[in-house]
Amino acid sequence: MSVDTGAQVGLFTGRHVLAELEGVEPELLDDEQYLRDVLHNALSESDATVCQMIAKRFDPQGVTVLALLSESHASLHTYPEDGSIFIDVFTCGHTAKPELAVQLLAEALKPTSQNVQTIRRGHDYAELVC
Repeated sequence: MSVDTGAQVGLFTGRHVLAELEGVEPELLDDEQYLRDVLHNALSESDATVCQMIAKRFDPQGVTVLALLSESHASLHTYPEDGSIFIDVFTCGHTAKPELAVQLLAEALKPTSQNVQTIRRGHDYAELVC
């Protein structure tokens, strides 16, 4: 059986990349506009389609940025007091590259350590293509 995944929209398949970066400059993790820009750029460069972004800066510090994607979503949750950030990028289908988005975020934030894992979700339609 052959399924043409390129012609189909909304396949129940995707990759969810979860990352924890540590040793990031606290000033970067508390800069809402920088985080918005770096997330938008990383998603665009990884072939994800950004529909909308919202952010919340917390008092006395910390920022959460959420991106609604045509392919699903991405989020950043920062802890400047600890030099740490949680990153979550989930994309459906096979077009967007969530691993690349996380790599680009890490390059921009320059952590001293990182823990990244990818979880495959849904059905793997790629295995059905002949």
